[in-house]
Amino acid sequence: MSRPERLRAHRHSRNFDGPWRKTPGRLVGTGLVRLYQLTFSGFVGGHCRHIPTCSEYGYEAIARHGLIPGGWLTLKRIARCGPFGGAGLDPVPTPKNERTLPR
Repeated sequence: MSRPERLRAHRHSRNFDGPWRKTPGRLVGTGLVRLYQLTFSGFVGGHCRHIPTCSEYGYEAIARHGLIPGGWLTLKRIARCGPFGGAGLDPVPTPKNERTLPR
């Protein structure tokens, strides 16, 4: 097994692990989400009715869409997580540049 395959095999992250551009804004945004997950999530988290959780959604949205659009998607998701919101599967929308065109 090559080194990259071993690294992928040992990575057990609950966050998005697909390919994404590591721009400064995205690194700062995903770093802040990860900091929240490691510190405050244990105190205020654990009540999310959606899959993925709001912090996982935020990490993926910022990684895939960038800091500003991904942050906006995250804020909209958090607003849906209120007491009168729904529940269930709520995936991050696919960015336009990743969508495949029908043949």
